[in-house]
Amino acid sequence: MLEIRTYPLGPIQTNCYLIFNRDGECLVIDPGEEGDRIIAEIEKTNGEPLAILLTHSHFDHIGAVDRVRNHFDIPVYIHEAEQAWLGNPDLNGSSRYPGLPLVRNEAADQLLQEGELKIGSFRLEIRHTPGHSPGSVSFIFHEAQLAVVGDTLFRGSIGRTDLPGGDTRTLLQSIHDNLLTLDDEFIIYPGHGPSTTPEEEKDMNPFLNGFS
Repeated sequence: MLEIRTYPLGPIQTNCYLIFNRDGECLVIDPGEEGDRIIAEIEKTNGEPLAILLTHSHFDHIGAVDRVRNHFDIPVYIHEAEQAWLGNPDLNGSSRYPGLPLVRNEAADQLLQEGELKIGSFRLEIRHTPGHSPGSVSFIFHEAQLAVVGDTLFRGSIGRTDLPGGDTRTLLQSIHDNLLTLDDEFIIYPGHGPSTTPEEEKDMNPFLNGFS
């Protein structure tokens, strides 16, 4: 049994997820902003944070990485294709928006590749789902039938592909091969907005109709 909590944070309301298991262990996914709030929410639960997992490294998903990492002394995981992005505002996009702070984090502690990942009592599958960015990944928790997919797929929409490294056809292929193949009952948790299911997106998402 897993419990997932959603926190829309920062000026773009990026979803940060805290996932707890029955042992009280916690994974932090995409701490994009408001690091002190994330820390306070974890400490209220008396949970044990084990790691920070990043679906990708655009600035709105990584702004509080070092604040949370250093407070709890936990490792950060990111796909190997974006390992240089955490500390580079030109790559993570924070330099594109005047008035927003430049995001510079220390290097990740672990690099993700496709396949099974075990952290504490958590077991999950890493699926590489590029298209929105080169190193976008989705975290698939099979037993709980939930997937955290970053900015790959939204309810009724898909991630933008006009940023560096984005590609529309690659994104659509990632969605069809890696997300719509999940059981229809899976709950998909995106980087922004409400959750959805593969069944709902196959039926209703206009961006996916007719793709082959």
